Amino acid sequence: VQLQASGGGLVQPGESVRLSCTFTRNYYAIAWYRQAPGKEREWVSCRTTRGGREHYANAVKGRFAISGDNTENTVYLQMNNLYAEDTAVYYCAGAREGWGLCGAYIGDYDDWGRGTQVTVSS
Repeated sequence: VQLQASGGGLVQPGESVRLSCTFTRNYYAIAWYRQAPGKEREWVSCRTTRGGREHYANAVKGRFAISGDNTENTVYLQMNNLYAEDTAVYYCAGAREGWGLCGAYIGDYDDWGRGTQVTVSS
């Protein structure tokens, strides 16, 4: 397993949770996707591992923040002010090669970790 996501759980609306994605090889970029029941997998955010360039989906912009610790080969997704609609299984994915700003195209990502469940409910 080259990527592993962790940190999910059950939280109430308005609360926060931080997800972690640890990886065991070099990647150009790490992305977070999510998939809610009955819905397609949706891109959330990504970050280049060198340069730390970030990109967010409109649905989470201003509430979520992606960051990284290259010494620990870990990328975080800080999720604040959570809504019920954020409930999903969250996956991290790694792009082995790329250039410029990372993006939402699922085909850019070569390796996927197992998901972690985030449930937002009162």
